[in-house]
Order: sequence, then C-alpha cells, then structure tokens
Amino acid sequence: MQSIMYLTFAALGFVIPFGISLAIGNELVQNIVLLVYIIQWVAFIPAYMFQTEKFYDLTGSITYTSVFAYCIYLATSGDINWGSLIISILVILWAGRLGTFLFTRIAKDGEDKRFRTIKPDMAQFFMTWTLQGMWVSLCSLCAITAIASDTGIIVNGIFYIGIIMFIGGFAIEIVADQQKSAFRAIPENRNKFITSGLWSKSRHPNYFGEIMLWTGVAVMSFSSLSGIEYLTLISPIFTYLLLVKISGVRMLEGRGQKTWGQDEEYIAYMKNTPMVMLKFW
Repeated sequence: MQSIMYLTFAALGFVIPFGISLAIGNELVQNIVLLVYIIQWVAFIPAYMFQTEKFYDLTGSITYTSVFAYCIYLATSGDINWGSLIISILVILWAGRLGTFLFTRIAKDGEDKRFRTIKPDMAQFFMTWTLQGMWVSLCSLCAITAIASDTGIIVNGIFYIGIIMFIGGFAIEIVADQQKSAFRAIPENRNKFITSGLWSKSRHPNYFGEIMLWTGVAVMSFSSLSGIEYLTLISPIFTYLLLVKISGVRMLEGRGQKTWGQDEEYIAYMKNTPMVMLKFW
C-alpha cells in the first residue's frame, strides 16, 4: 500500500511540471523538462543498487548546470541575448556552489541521515529522485520558458531588480552555510545549536536566501512571459513550500525538538527568532 502511495507521488512529481510545459506549448521547454527527469531516473539506478545517497544533491546540481549550459548555447546562437546569458550563468554559479558544498558535507559526514529509512525502499527512493526532478523543473521553468521565447530574456528595470534579489539571496545563502560550517567545526559545539551571525536573525537563513534568489529568477524572467506562461512563476512559491513544508525546515525542526526540546535556551530561540524571514528589527 505504501509503495503505491510513493509511486503516486512520483507520478504527480512528473505530471505537474511536464503538464505545465505541455500547456505552454513550446517543444524545446518540453524536451528540457524530459531531460531533467531522465537524468534523475538514470542516476537512481546505481544509487539504489549500491544503496547510496552520496550523489543525490550533486546530481541535482549537475542537472541545473546541464540545463542552463544548454540555455547559454541558445543565448549565444546568432545574436547574443545578454539577459538569457546572465540568468544562465547566475544559476550555474549557484548550482556549482551548492552542489560542491553539499557533496563535501556528505563526504565528510559519511551519510545524509534523511535517507536512512528511504534508501532500502525502492518505491520511496525512486519517489525522492523524481521529486528532485520536480524541484529542478519547477524552479527552472520560468527562466527556461523566457529564454526559449521569441524575445529571450528582456533586459529592463524589472530584470535589474531580479538580479539584485538573486545576488542578495545568493550572498545570504553562502554566508549562512559558511557560518554553520564554522560553528560545527568547533568540537565544543558538537551537540549545540547555532544562534550566532545570520542564525540569530533567522532559524533558517540559508533557506531564506534560496527563496530570495529563486524569486529573483522569476522577476528576471517576468517581462518575457505572457498568457499561460505566467504559470511558470510558481517557482518561488514551490521553493518555499518545498523547503518549509516538505523537506528542510519541517525535518530539521522535528529533529531539533527531539534533541533540544526541553532546553530553555532552545525554547527561547524558537520563540524569539523567525522561522525563515530574516529579523531586521
């Protein structure tokens, strides 16, 4: 029964993004979305055979890089579309940094604890890889659709606002990750939770940065979209729901409650620090 449920979620994870690409009616966008899922499903086979999750996050980053490397090819074929080129380079830089960071972390830790109970179950593990395809597809769709349009990315005032948002979110994510890594590197902090730096302003500042940068991608793409294509602007909403309601925040805070739920300092930190939004006051 559970296997059927996992496979149903996997099916939805494919049908929703691909359905949006069909509604848009751009064959290039459809082919790119299919490529995203093919990469995940091919990578799933050895991952399940060898019962490893070590290349999961790295595969996601490689997928982003592959998609937007192709977008660079499109942007530079004929007259260069600078907007398409810039947005593609920004996403590749983000994917390369995040993939390297996550792969280095899992190589150091030896495992990703989230996958302990997932790996042995083929249907659940397959669902997880398919949902990664959904993540890449839905986050990328607005940019891919705009790049594949007749005009490409239109560079205007709105585009520059999007760049500022992306760079700001990217910087916040990098600083937050570095601060947490430095905190964890101190042996005395092994069983403690971080409350310094950006982590004093938000319980999950790295996720705030990621939501902000994908909102920037949507803003950069906005002027090149029309009609049904506006559906692709779901990207920042999906990123928020994924990070807050499905995987990141929900799982981390559940683990935190088990570890420090009776700690008065942790209770005060949870009460006085916003979950995702940075506290500017």
